[in-house]
Amino acid sequence: MKHLRSIEELDAAGILSLLELTDHMVEINARPIPKVPALRGKNVVNIFFEDSTRTRLSFETAAKRLSADVMTFSVGTSSVNKGESLRDTIETVQAMGVDAFVIRHKSSGVPWQISNWTDASVINAGDGWHQHPTQALLDCYTIRQALGRKGGFEGLRIAIVGDIKHSRVARSDVQAFAALGAHVTLVAPPTLLPPSIAGWPVETSQDLDSLVGKVDVLYLLRMQRERMSEALIPSLREYTDRFGLTADRARRLGDSTLVMHPGPMNRGVEIAVDPSELPGNVIIQQVANGVAVRMAVLFQLLGQGDSLA
Repeated sequence: MKHLRSIEELDAAGILSLLELTDHMVEINARPIPKVPALRGKNVVNIFFEDSTRTRLSFETAAKRLSADVMTFSVGTSSVNKGESLRDTIETVQAMGVDAFVIRHKSSGVPWQISNWTDASVINAGDGWHQHPTQALLDCYTIRQALGRKGGFEGLRIAIVGDIKHSRVARSDVQAFAALGAHVTLVAPPTLLPPSIAGWPVETSQDLDSLVGKVDVLYLLRMQRERMSEALIPSLREYTDRFGLTADRARRLGDSTLVMHPGPMNRGVEIAVDPSELPGNVIIQQVANGVAVRMAVLFQLLGQGDSLA
């Protein structure tokens, strides 16, 4: 595996292999000194053209725990502001010696472009509305860990609720969950669904109440108003009434139903209760698992049989 730009670059066996490798990374992270020399001498560069907290910090932490050298490229103080092109930026940084680029960009397809300009591995940390593969992997790992589903997700019922149209997380999660055998339902008003879901291995619904007590995983998405150029819902209040996790819906969740969210949460919109009070809340665990999953991805791409001891 040279790059990780999309979940489509992994089949079910590839996903399960990375999840099994993540088990080793979780064990490393639980040690008093959570660090191994597996990627000593490797250089990882994080280039984020969009704001990020969880993804950027978890990639930095993951690389450092594997003993890689890490450079974080700050777009706001770079020559990009002087008109330097993306290609020139990549080639300039590559000249300093890079083994992997971790890229987040507002335009879909940028990680594929960059892989044509460098011999380094390219990891997609989010491109436009398109893909966010490591988020999908950490979501799979969280479900696997919480529900003990190490052999796959056959028969698992997952509802992804909210702004599907603008969500790269939803696109990657659908591919990963379906590849592992889950039954996925997208729950959203028509205006927040993609123009076409032909070929998507999903069902759709506008009735969250009919599903909330039947699903094994309730995956909530935030309203991405920064990506919207028009009014797609009458009001946030009406959206919450129809598609938010209200106190009434929370009471009707199954005892073992997982509640997930990729962050950041818009409290009072897609989630109108305190998630910490929900027995199936694994939102913080998703963040913790993000470090271990990204360690697994970096080791898979850059490791050369080095010991993880």
